[in-house]
Amino acid sequence: MKDKKRYGGDLIVEMQFEEIKDILQELIESKNFFKAAQALSELAAVEVAELLEELVDNPAEILIIFRLLPKDFSAEVFAFLDPEQQESVAIAVSDAELKHIISELAFDDKIDFFEEMPANLVTKMLTLTNSQERKLVNQFLNYPESSAGSLMTIEFLELSEDMTVKEAISHIRNVGEDMETIYTIFVKSKDRKLAGVLSLRELVVANEDKIIKDIYHDNVIYAYTTDDQEEVAEMFKRYDFITLPVVDNEKRLVGIITVDDILDVVDVENTEDFHKMAGILPTDEEYGKTSIFLEAKSRFVWLLILMLGATFTGSIIQHYEDVLLAVVVLSSFIPMLMDTAGNAGAQSSTVVIRSLSLGTVDVKDFLIIVWKEFRVSLIVGVALSVINYLRIIWLLRMDAMVGLVVSLTLFLVILMAKTLGGVLPVIAKVVGIDPAVMASPLITTIVDTLALIAYFQIATQLLNI
Repeated sequence: MKDKKRYGGDLIVEMQFEEIKDILQELIESKNFFKAAQALSELAAVEVAELLEELVDNPAEILIIFRLLPKDFSAEVFAFLDPEQQESVAIAVSDAELKHIISELAFDDKIDFFEEMPANLVTKMLTLTNSQERKLVNQFLNYPESSAGSLMTIEFLELSEDMTVKEAISHIRNVGEDMETIYTIFVKSKDRKLAGVLSLRELVVANEDKIIKDIYHDNVIYAYTTDDQEEVAEMFKRYDFITLPVVDNEKRLVGIITVDDILDVVDVENTEDFHKMAGILPTDEEYGKTSIFLEAKSRFVWLLILMLGATFTGSIIQHYEDVLLAVVVLSSFIPMLMDTAGNAGAQSSTVVIRSLSLGTVDVKDFLIIVWKEFRVSLIVGVALSVINYLRIIWLLRMDAMVGLVVSLTLFLVILMAKTLGGVLPVIAKVVGIDPAVMASPLITTIVDTLALIAYFQIATQLLNI
């Protein structure tokens, strides 16, 4: 943080965030809430929310500082607080204060707030809104949680297509201050359907006597209220949007989604994919605020599935016990083969899952993915097998046939693992399963089983056991 900040009447020049935290900590610990609020009021709202979350554990102290902040600024800070602190503040403040907070929140922030609160508090808060807003809030709360409808805001600029440029600019001057953004302007037809789009720049430089219908672009890309948020995020990425219109089933313009909301979606979706790729059931809770029981529950299910899956490898080893007894040295290579198989499969699955997520490949590219992973596995498999064979006969001084068995198995294992690692995520997407499920833990379990079968079959044939 490089801006000059005012703290208790003195300027803090280029003070680092950690230094500000230390000073605020001292003020809060000494119960000097007035000066703490003075210092906080000079920061950005998001920074104040972060500091309150980090430095204040007592809900009563949060409330004191919150009330000492300038009234409008406190409402802005409120939007950035985590749901637990929002609930604490909402319960503790008076009805008049809560009504002010709700009225000052941007509409999309208001919906996020209502979605996170318990039902009894939502009921109370709805009584503090007017009937029109209450109707809108209820409508938005009925949209699916991860849909475009739940993300959008109604605070957007729309123009009628029969307006003149002069009338449009006058309209923007009158209502623009309350809008989420004024840089992208949407045009509606007489029946309220989405007709077109134009930028503020195009509007300002146009002749003031021109009709909006003559200057807008009618090839508008839009989302439906029921579209999944991940699809919406992909549209933002693909077209470099900062704003996307949202329409209902009759193509009537009902809201917009802005890029700041999509950044939150990207974080959520990426976190969810990472959890699935690690064999953890996704959770909305932050790691630091999740109970150990919830963490254990989210990890237990997949660990149980993988543990039961691993029993197949134990059964295979028992089935080929005679082979291991005949050539005991074969058992020493089992960990290396299984680890290499798991790692090779994880590499391919990670690359393909990420490519599917980014949209750089699709299910229609199935054969391209198979062919590419097959060729990659050939190169990697041959190189590692040759190195492994030379290591066994020269460094370990073992029998050449043992080296051949291990190296040939290694080659086949890499071939299977990399091909499966590339194929399974695509198959998962085809059947409607999140490709992230086909990540390292599951791939490893599958290829471990295949690796052992291949190993013992090759050993049986080449060593005549």
